[in-house]
Amino acid sequence: MNLLMPRSTYDPLSVKLPTVSRECYDETVFHLIEQLRRDSERSEHLFFSEIGKFKHGGATYAIPRFFFRGPGVQDEPVRIGIFAAIHGDEPETAHAALEFLRRLLEEPERARGYELYVYPVCNPTGVENNTRHSHSGKDLNREFWKGSAEPEVYYLERELGVLLFQGVIALHADDTTSGVYAYVRGATLTEALARPAIKAAEAFLPRAKELIIDGFNAKDALIHGQCFDGVLSNPVELKPAPFELIFETPQEEPFELQVQATVAALDSILEEYRPFLAFGQNL
Repeated sequence: MNLLMPRSTYDPLSVKLPTVSRECYDETVFHLIEQLRRDSERSEHLFFSEIGKFKHGGATYAIPRFFFRGPGVQDEPVRIGIFAAIHGDEPETAHAALEFLRRLLEEPERARGYELYVYPVCNPTGVENNTRHSHSGKDLNREFWKGSAEPEVYYLERELGVLLFQGVIALHADDTTSGVYAYVRGATLTEALARPAIKAAEAFLPRAKELIIDGFNAKDALIHGQCFDGVLSNPVELKPAPFELIFETPQEEPFELQVQATVAALDSILEEYRPFLAFGQNL
């Protein structure tokens, strides 16, 4: 099945506003998502929905999705997808995605010209159990674009195929590294976004110094082109290639500093990409 669709066929504002499926999350993440959901009811910029309901052990799970429409969005907005907690034992990433949205609610101008789709919990059963893998025992971040039977992967692939993001940012926390780093993939401008993002994060955490990170060659806290097979990404047939950036924090560092570093990196990416807003689809 071809999941790619023209951008103009999809209207995110047509979705109904549900309540949050409580059994999907640990208590802290649940409360943060529920608070933002309530805030969205009073906002002209933030909208909430859940995608991909599925059952496990008698409970119903879903992937929460926040849609933030920045001021000044035109007919062809720049769409960026932000994905967190694809590994359930990395709750720092979910907290960072939600804190990023909370701050955008306070200062919507920071998202001028953007449509942001934020998926703070991509692996709800993993978050619930504080496990890297989902309830099926699979590492979901090795399952993409392989015809996976995992429901979380299927529904996220559908989002990627329908929304055709100009940029995809995946958030992770790594317990084997000394500092922040990033994988840079896709469009050639990705490195131009990643370097300032790392620098912004350094206000809170050091950058990684290792020459080998996650088994890949690294230079100045960046891993170029290389990555594990099956990670969350845009469809390979999408042309022109969007930017794809995987941002990682050192998980052994204080939780709150990881959140702040990730939010700073996301803020930087929005700011650095802004000059490309008018012609980003040609990059």
